[in-house]
Amino acid sequence: MAHDTADGVASRLRRPIVLVGLMGAGKSCVGRRLAARLGVPFVDADAEFEAAAGCTISEFFTKYGEPAFREGERKVIARLMEGAPRVLATGGGAFCDPDTRARIKEGATSVWIRADLDLLVKRTAGRDHRPLLKTGDPREILSRLMDARYPLYAQADITVDTTDEPPEVTVAKVLDELARTLEHSP
Repeated sequence: MAHDTADGVASRLRRPIVLVGLMGAGKSCVGRRLAARLGVPFVDADAEFEAAAGCTISEFFTKYGEPAFREGERKVIARLMEGAPRVLATGGGAFCDPDTRARIKEGATSVWIRADLDLLVKRTAGRDHRPLLKTGDPREILSRLMDARYPLYAQADITVDTTDEPPEVTVAKVLDELARTLEHSP
């Protein structure tokens, strides 16, 4: 059944699938597997930003600040949404930008990968490439980000909860929801 679901979704895919959610939710991990199942390219907006900027996001944040990063991220995501269908994983704050959110809502199917606080803390622990987590207690920062961002992420077309399980379980949930959504679209 799962293979049939992937084939059915792939055959109806006309727009990019954009994964949104907090850092540590698994957007890149799930996105790579989802793209492979669908036979479409996978693109990570953060990696594309770093390639375009010629430095890491942390370095860019330090040098130019968050507003300049968000402007660059807006441009990168707009470029990545053009062309053939693909799976695009965005940075945690991308969908919070009103312009980016509007562009995604207009031109893609958005999927919120939702995770609880304990899972996010576990998945982001020991990683120093997250600029927003470098400024204090990660649990407290993630909790604040959840409060601020979850109402925005809730505007995504699809919400899929992820737990501490193999990524393929979350991929299967996303495929099932995409199949349901595409079944009801023109």
